[in-house]
Amino acid sequence: MFKIGDMAVYPAHGVAVVEGIESKEISGTKQDFYILRLLDNGMVIMIPQDNANSVGLRTVIPKKEVGEVYKILKQRKNSGSGQTWNRRHRQYMEKIKTGSVYEIAEVLRDLYWLRLDKELSFGERKVLDTARNLLIKELSIARKSSEGAIEKEIEKLFE
Repeated sequence: MFKIGDMAVYPAHGVAVVEGIESKEISGTKQDFYILRLLDNGMVIMIPQDNANSVGLRTVIPKKEVGEVYKILKQRKNSGSGQTWNRRHRQYMEKIKTGSVYEIAEVLRDLYWLRLDKELSFGERKVLDTARNLLIKELSIARKSSEGAIEKEIEKLFE
């Protein structure tokens, strides 16, 4: 359960603030909704409280778990360059849609190393940017740090 003012992570969209909890009647059934405003673009989303878990709504990771994310980013993994770009793209998007900060870190890491081997497709560049933005936003909130500082830390990990 979230309260007004809490931060929540909505899979594939990023960190949002719970701006309200409203009751609405839909088809004769009363439901309670979380009213979320995405920090990235200001978009407002209504999520039924009963469906919050099934859509993957979760809290921001605790500060102590940021180190685990950095460990994932530091690993040098097989870049998956043997696969076609559209198969990689589909796999990366599936990971991002999970909403897991660890899966998103894997996507960022894999695409970062892949781009050193070969030119990324337009879709892969978009996924790279999405993963970077989602990760930076959540880590900056978890660490209570600026997004710029987190971005610099991540870039250092890839040096």
